[in-house]
Amino acid sequence: MKVTGVSFIRNAEKYDYPIVEAITSILPLCDEFIIALGNSEDKTEDLIKSIKSEKIKIIKTVWNDNLRKGGHVLAEETNKALAHVSADTNWVFYIQGDEVMHEKYIETVKEEMLRWQDDTQVEGLLFNYKHFYGSYDFIGDSRRWYRKEIRIIRPNTGIYSFGDAQGFRINNRKLNVKPVNAEIYHYGWVKSPFFQQEKQKYFHSLWHDDEWLEKNVAKTSEFDYSQIDSLKHFEQTHPLVMQKRITEQNWKFDFDPTKKNFGFKAFLLHKFEQITGYRIGEYKNYKIIL
Repeated sequence: MKVTGVSFIRNAEKYDYPIVEAITSILPLCDEFIIALGNSEDKTEDLIKSIKSEKIKIIKTVWNDNLRKGGHVLAEETNKALAHVSADTNWVFYIQGDEVMHEKYIETVKEEMLRWQDDTQVEGLLFNYKHFYGSYDFIGDSRRWYRKEIRIIRPNTGIYSFGDAQGFRINNRKLNVKPVNAEIYHYGWVKSPFFQQEKQKYFHSLWHDDEWLEKNVAKTSEFDYSQIDSLKHFEQTHPLVMQKRITEQNWKFDFDPTKKNFGFKAFLLHKFEQITGYRIGEYKNYKIIL
């Protein structure tokens, strides 16, 4: 079985993306790793090269900064990386620059890839998600956070990155997938307030024009983490590759998980989900097959 890792990145240093941790977290499962390195204004290339592995192949790209709608440039960059996947690859493991897989899932994921390798009806593998917010001590537990997403796909079958690169499609339809008992840890909302605000200004520019940004992005030097609906304490362990970042956290964030910032309808939906585990009206970027 041959596995190719895939990701894209631009300005990782400028916006404090844990891209090194993202890559190294899944590198043990990969025979090669293709990173689409966008035209950066910092030392992102040096960060990638600091990973001492012959598996890594850098593909230099130029982002289309005029593509300011729906985050489509992110899918475009993902597809550039996918275009360089070797023809003999059995699975592609896709990881974004702020996502990390805990090492405790390596064997589980490997077993699932082997299990479904020859079943061509299985077009992808579906992961659970934990979304960290404010610090490494809290995770989002409201309906605003997606609970599952595809991160392993069958290559060279016409599968392409879709929308804002969150999911995939083939022949304009959702992929048929099998769930994996493993989680992706999403750290995109864990940065110093300064870096988070800088990221917000840039990130929104991938979706909206200057007029929208002027009206909707706060003119401040630090992001306000207090405006969140619901969080809970994270009581497990973080991936080993994240330990240095956690130790070096240089800002404080605290939150009372007993306090909820919901309207009445949102509160009822939240309580229903907490009790039953079912999310009413959940958008699913995939089709689970039996």
